[in-house]
Amino acid sequence: MDLGMIGLGRMGGNMAQRLEQAGHRVVGYDRDPNVSQVATIEELVTSLAAPRVVWVMVPSGKPTDDVIETLAATLSPGDLVIDGGNTYFRDTERHDALLRDKQLRFVDVGVSGGIWGLQEGYCLMSGGDDADIDVLRPVFDALAPPDGWAHVGPTCTGHYTKMVHNGIEYGLMQAYAEGYELLLKKDLVTDVPGAFKAWSRGTVVRSWLLDLMVRALEQDEHLDELRGYAEDSGEGRWTIQAAIDHAVPLPAITASLFARFSSRQDDSPAMKMIAALRNQFGGHAITKPSTQKGADAPGADVAPPPV
Repeated sequence: MDLGMIGLGRMGGNMAQRLEQAGHRVVGYDRDPNVSQVATIEELVTSLAAPRVVWVMVPSGKPTDDVIETLAATLSPGDLVIDGGNTYFRDTERHDALLRDKQLRFVDVGVSGGIWGLQEGYCLMSGGDDADIDVLRPVFDALAPPDGWAHVGPTCTGHYTKMVHNGIEYGLMQAYAEGYELLLKKDLVTDVPGAFKAWSRGTVVRSWLLDLMVRALEQDEHLDELRGYAEDSGEGRWTIQAAIDHAVPLPAITASLFARFSSRQDDSPAMKMIAALRNQFGGHAITKPSTQKGADAPGADVAPPPV
């Protein structure tokens, strides 16, 4: 199959390469002229035979909005657009309405696999009409490992499913990370990386994320090259908002998102207020700021209880 790929970054570039390895012809466009095969999206469109298939792999939000609007103005009726980015499903609903108004077909695909997808394949969660999914079946088969893609429902369900997938990912990572810290905290377990490696070989908590954790510890046993700072790219927040909308309790996923917020604070204002209140009502000791963090920081002064 001939198709265009818009966005040739870490995901899109590897996906294009995997498709070409499977015998598909891919014409790629990227804002970076060093990797782009064509100069403009319009040139990409004219290089494809009708009915055209164009896969979009750009960041969510305005970048995706801009590309979808350009394609809506450039493609011809009957052409097919695929959005494989991490788009908020509410935005996908808008894109679907815009494209269908131009008599264009639209499929949204949640894509998981990261930088390992080229080698291992990508999990694909596709939403769209049955006929459009059937057209794309050879593409999905090339990108995914065996049984690694699913038609999860009508348009917008692909991105909704990927949103929930990423919320679960937040919770899994947080659980592994908390277990790691607990094992380190007590001077008892002498081989923490070894414990995690053993867990990855047959226990009920084994997973690809655990394999990657083992790999990270093999590369940097004490994680000295990292700072404990974790961003969130939006999907966790969207998952929690959907849970609120549908009154579904998500305590683990919600806590994992808030833990990421905590990671960005060198000195939490909320925790400072808790310390102040404990001192006010109970005379509990407070620790004054120091150049070092933690209760064991040398030079930390302890205030006496109020008289």
